[in-house]
Amino acid sequence: MRLAASDVILVGVEGLRSRPARALLSALGVAIGIATMVAVVGISASSRADLLDQLDRLGTGLLRVTPGDTVFGAAARLPRTATRMVRAVEGVESVASTGLTGVPAYRTDRVPRARTAGLLVQAATADLLGTLKTPLRRGRWLNAATERQRAVVLGALAAERLGAGPGDQVWIGGQWWTVVGVLDGSALAAEIDRSVLLGFPAAERYLAFDGHPTTVYTRAADEHVVGVRDVLARTVSPEHPEEVKVSRPSDALAARTAATDAFTGVLLGVGAVALLVGGVGVANTMVISVLERRREIGLRRALGATRGQVRTQFLTESLLLSVLGGAAGAVCGAAVTLGFAAWRDLQAVIPLWALGGGLAATLLVGAVAGIFPAMRAAGLPPALALATA
Repeated sequence: MRLAASDVILVGVEGLRSRPARALLSALGVAIGIATMVAVVGISASSRADLLDQLDRLGTGLLRVTPGDTVFGAAARLPRTATRMVRAVEGVESVASTGLTGVPAYRTDRVPRARTAGLLVQAATADLLGTLKTPLRRGRWLNAATERQRAVVLGALAAERLGAGPGDQVWIGGQWWTVVGVLDGSALAAEIDRSVLLGFPAAERYLAFDGHPTTVYTRAADEHVVGVRDVLARTVSPEHPEEVKVSRPSDALAARTAATDAFTGVLLGVGAVALLVGGVGVANTMVISVLERRREIGLRRALGATRGQVRTQFLTESLLLSVLGGAAGAVCGAAVTLGFAAWRDLQAVIPLWALGGGLAATLLVGAVAGIFPAMRAAGLPPALALATA
């Protein structure tokens, strides 16, 4: 008689039900491999989606201009007119600049001078927030009046380290300065997060700042970014363009994506190794099953089962064992991805190809792991199987 597909599956399920603990432990190896692979792909895809969304919001047209070194190896300086000169370049939408004052900031005048908390006191132009697209968390930004007074705005990290907010005072350059605002995180300019920002006029008046910017942020239209980037150095310093560095902050985010992809590749390799180990476990289970079930094999053959039917039975058991582990692993991997996305406040992304590929991999593992045991079972002569059982 021919076995129908439903009969083959029922026979395979019955073979696994006879030894449930061993079947579950063997499936666990496959589940771990698939769970690792699905979770790695899901977490990577979720992080990448968040990064792309961040780039869409912030744009990729921001350029950063900083001083380099002179031909003699000394630190160069950007001209005081750098911001005004860049603003005249065609394709530039907005320009802002900051300048390091070299003066530390403290929460009170009682803090030891050496405990600077790694904060930067920087002069800033009024259009800095618009150029960087950095949101204001509390308070207000510098205006035409406060940029001339002892008023400061704190970056997100600076506010945390100083423990200060709008209305509080901080100690800078031997004088009390009033905090008028606190910024949110600045994704494209991390140095702003740990900065205490004040107006250029106030920095020159109260801190003896020389007025030379140390960073010029330039936002250009997407179609003009390359052209603006090519002329920025010569625009800022016509006499010594080689002393000017121009970078694109969004390139750092792209590099982070590449590093994430490389790390994802490593983790996928680990998952593949785990899946391979699980496949070996399935093969081992099936080989032992053949040895323990010789009487059953001999009886089936004696009752008329063909070699092909015995082979199909054990191959089906191997496939079912792998699919059981693969399905459990896919569910666990998806759950890990959802948990990570919720923890990091990300949009959960689980590519369908990852789930489909994981299940396909389990079928392949099950088929490869079951071929040898199935052929061995089919090759047992009925009389010998019954006599040695």
